[in-house]
Amino acid sequence: MKAIKVMATIDEEGQLTLERPLIINKNSRVEVIVLIPEETEIDEEDKSKEAIIEDFRQAWHEAMTGQTISVAQLWEGIEDANRETFNN
Repeated sequence: MKAIKVMATIDEEGQLTLERPLIINKNSRVEVIVLIPEETEIDEEDKSKEAIIEDFRQAWHEAMTGQTISVAQLWEGIEDANRETFNN
């Protein structure tokens, strides 16, 4: 069995509409698994654009005011943590 992932919409009558056609070699009957997001997942998607913009603004402010650390310092911290893990 082959899996193809595609987004779709379920209308008021419960009919499934694919966002794009499936390109397959022949007409055939298929098995469909529908993954419906939980309400919390939907809420997270709704707020994600606002959250992303706010996170960007915060990061931009920190970068412009010198409140960031260099990548080298980040790697040093990771390497130090790895040494501690492997030495214990």
